[in-house]
Amino acid sequence: MKTATKPEEPSATTERLAYSIEEAAAMLGVHYFSVYRLIQRGKLKPCRALRGKLLVPRSELLKLLNAE
Repeated sequence: MKTATKPEEPSATTERLAYSIEEAAAMLGVHYFSVYRLIQRGKLKPCRALRGKLLVPRSELLKLLNAE
């Protein structure tokens, strides 16, 4: 009889492709509202996930951090 194996969890070192607004704010060390302002000013380009949720691509965060 086979035992069901548990799916592997991603390791902590795995880089994600996109982050929520709150996660992006935590990574940048700012309030989440500041991330919305960066989006409005065109400094961050978000993408939309299912149901219209905004996500910030990792590449956009890196561009912002390298620009400063």
